[in-house]
Amino acid sequence: MSVNSEETPEAPSFRLPKGSCDTHCHVFGPAAIFPFAPNAPYRPADSPKSELEKMHRRAGIDRMVIVHPSAHGTNHAVTLDAIADDQENRRGVGIIDKTFTTEQLQSLHSGGFRGARFSFLKHLGGGPDSDTFERVIDLIGPLGWHLVLHVTGADLLANAARFAALKLPIVIDHMARVDASLGVNQPAMQCLLDLARKDNCWIKVSGGSRIAAPPFKEAIPIAQAILAATPDRCLWGSDFPHPNPKFHATDAELIDLIPLYAPDAALQYRLLVSNPARLYGFKSTEPSA
Repeated sequence: MSVNSEETPEAPSFRLPKGSCDTHCHVFGPAAIFPFAPNAPYRPADSPKSELEKMHRRAGIDRMVIVHPSAHGTNHAVTLDAIADDQENRRGVGIIDKTFTTEQLQSLHSGGFRGARFSFLKHLGGGPDSDTFERVIDLIGPLGWHLVLHVTGADLLANAARFAALKLPIVIDHMARVDASLGVNQPAMQCLLDLARKDNCWIKVSGGSRIAAPPFKEAIPIAQAILAATPDRCLWGSDFPHPNPKFHATDAELIDLIPLYAPDAALQYRLLVSNPARLYGFKSTEPSA
């Protein structure tokens, strides 16, 4: 069974500007063609590239960054296949370990990859050991890639000094999954805002349903504070097809949070178009008159 096979999704009310990019989405399988890793921490339903493309057409999204899922391990075939259909408007973020060679990384780079991701979440295996962390940074640095960090608020606090010392660009997923019910003055949020003010730190104001309960209103001040701290280094992503959800949310519900996060059209354009274009090397798109 494929994701969304039993529902008729609605289009969001918010219309995204031309050139908008979904910087956090996934492709799963189909497993018959792209098998899951033998040691996969979870085994989701098939959600092939055709499902992702349908959602993007429905929402008016023109570009995407596919975050390679841990369910597929370090075999990047499924993500390379999806990027290859439109490499001008698609990029990838990979799962890299210390066994990778420069030749393997160059092949991924040629296929559209521009970053490597570490997940510190316990249900996804926990964070990398120090040797792997440092080795991957050494490997990706010469390619100009960035490091994506999937953390909770507790992980962020525990690794604040380590992350602040990094020199390469870093991208923090899902607003660091802070507990939105604790508000903007909680220690984890203040730590995130401190990082946000560093020139090499980017933050995804994504995952509203991962930090707040429906109707996700508690995520709004969190996102607004991040956007106020670093409007030129914020990104948005759908997290489609929402693996391992804490709370169910439709794509339309999550997209319709965008104008609540960023009420101003100019800020929406930076969040959705110009910021991701700058980080991922997409062709410039001028705003409509």
